Amino acid sequence: YRTKMKTIYLLLIGLALSSCGTMQHIVKSSFPYTTNLVIPNTSEADTEYSVMSMAKSFDQNFSRDGNNAYKIGAVRMISAKLQAVIPSDYNIGNIASVRIFMSTADGKDEVMVASRTDIGPNVGNSLVLDIDNAHFLDELVRQPGIRVRMEYKLRKAIAMDVTLHVVLSISAYPS
Repeated sequence: YRTKMKTIYLLLIGLALSSCGTMQHIVKSSFPYTTNLVIPNTSEADTEYSVMSMAKSFDQNFSRDGNNAYKIGAVRMISAKLQAVIPSDYNIGNIASVRIFMSTADGKDEVMVASRTDIGPNVGNSLVLDIDNAHFLDELVRQPGIRVRMEYKLRKAIAMDVTLHVVLSISAYPS
């Protein structure tokens, strides 16, 4: 009976330790880049505009020299979302189309990572975008700075500047 209990006990300890490693891998392998983009009130309807801002990640470890960035690979976009911040009740349906790009801080190596062309006129203050994960983002996330650029077209003019929070979730796998 004691041998059986010891075996079960050791099995449970092994399972607990391996699940911690698995959980750490899951948490470490997906992380968001976020930024706020401001649509100026000078934007006119039916005209394409572009705004940009530097993005931040809670896990800046992947974007600093002398780190473990070389240990990750197959970095891809897994989700993208827009959220109205100022005003918080801004209807994102006033935007007819949007395309999101990521690049190095100086604008080089720009790739489109998300878009939406069929935005309904009454979607509300939050919108999930269609991702474009045709490109690996391995080299991009190793950079010390990531620039996010949004191309947009409004349905109608706006009376005040609008701030949108952009969340770009990225997944990385161990290399």
